[in-house]
Amino acid sequence: MLISHIRNLLLAIITIFTDSQMPFSLDHYHVSEEFGFILPAPMVELPPYYQPWMDIAQHVTDLIYSHMLRSHILKMPLLNTQYLKSHKEQRLAHLALSVMTMGYVWQEGENDTVEVLPHNLAIPYWEVSQSLGLPPILTHADAVLANWKKRDPQGNLELIFTLPGEDSVRGFFLVTLLVELAAVPVIKSIPVVINGVQCGDAETVTRALEELSQAIQGMTDALKLMHAHVEPEVFYGIMRIYLSGWKDNACMPAGLMYEGVQAEPMEYSGASAAQSSLLHCCDELLGIKHEAKSGAFLNRMRNYMPPAHKRLIQDISLQPSLRDFVQQQASEPLTAAFQLCVTKLLAFRSYHINVVSCFITVPAARARKLRKQDISCQKETVSKAHSVIYILC
Repeated sequence: MLISHIRNLLLAIITIFTDSQMPFSLDHYHVSEEFGFILPAPMVELPPYYQPWMDIAQHVTDLIYSHMLRSHILKMPLLNTQYLKSHKEQRLAHLALSVMTMGYVWQEGENDTVEVLPHNLAIPYWEVSQSLGLPPILTHADAVLANWKKRDPQGNLELIFTLPGEDSVRGFFLVTLLVELAAVPVIKSIPVVINGVQCGDAETVTRALEELSQAIQGMTDALKLMHAHVEPEVFYGIMRIYLSGWKDNACMPAGLMYEGVQAEPMEYSGASAAQSSLLHCCDELLGIKHEAKSGAFLNRMRNYMPPAHKRLIQDISLQPSLRDFVQQQASEPLTAAFQLCVTKLLAFRSYHINVVSCFITVPAARARKLRKQDISCQKETVSKAHSVIYILC
């Protein structure tokens, strides 16, 4: 009996030791070798039972322009979410309900918002959100990661659902999707770096970091396409509002009540590419620290990510320090590769500042000037609401 007990104890110890040495991998994080954080081949149709949702979501833009979206949603039947069986069905449902919600709230602009989301939209939206671990508001995981389809056999892409802003909306979300695609080598390099550090393999880590820096440059190159496909005035004057949330928003100081979910209003931030897991992973891998205020904001944005992606970021942070490894190895090629990654990441963020200036700062200044001249222009309306730029930051 004692011998058997000792044998079992030894086996348990060996198992624990072996597990602790298991290579780090991207398994179980909902990450694809081909698409990274992007949802591979999203569904474009829900089961027939949910056609009332699809009929409205597919025509949200036209219904907003005709001021009929709210009335159509109020007539919509309350549907049961139990027939959404697969993850992809739930992601498409969340996307459709998100687009309807943003349109319902902002149909009449920032000066005529609503206080209550009707129960026939709020209840199923809440249930699907709870099942996915996402908040009941449009997120990066919806608008970009799960909002694409192939338009033709050549592989050209199109959005599943859109919002006001015509071609600029399409360009905005699809360029952001291209940035995510460009980052796939970044994601694939992460386990190579972590495992190389664990094994003390400086050469492997160096090569992986070189590939990582090249991929970050690819992300910057993809982001540059934004200028060719999005008009700043359209983004600032039209699109921006439909990406706004109801947290810290002067237009909706109390937030939004989800009828039938709870009695008190709830507050959620609008869609932001700070909700993308890409740079969060890079920051944790490279040991990048942010000042308290921006760091707190970025940490809060992790609650807007798919739970598996958030868990990946957390697990990367628990691995042995790459920065310490680089310092301990005292290898010139390794140090140079590490510094180049940091430099490329800084360059990406610097370029983003230029994009912000083009899409927010300059149009805002122009709008203020027009307001002083008492010139009314729909595409350059000055917002009183707090908004977060939806460009990778």
